Amino acid sequence: MIPKSLREILACPKCKGDLKFVKQAFICEKCKLKYKILEGDIPDMLIEEAERI
Repeated sequence: MIPKSLREILACPKCKGDLKFVKQAFICEKCKLKYKILEGDIPDMLIEEAERI
């Protein structure tokens, strides 16, 4: 589980917008990207790895 303190400070690497934590992923509603959380609770914040939603 990603600690709440980390979830509160993470921002979208593309637009610097707020991220919403949902079911093992971070969602940027501003630029419509989904950043997965990898095994071991490591957020994959690479723009090229993000999925369009």
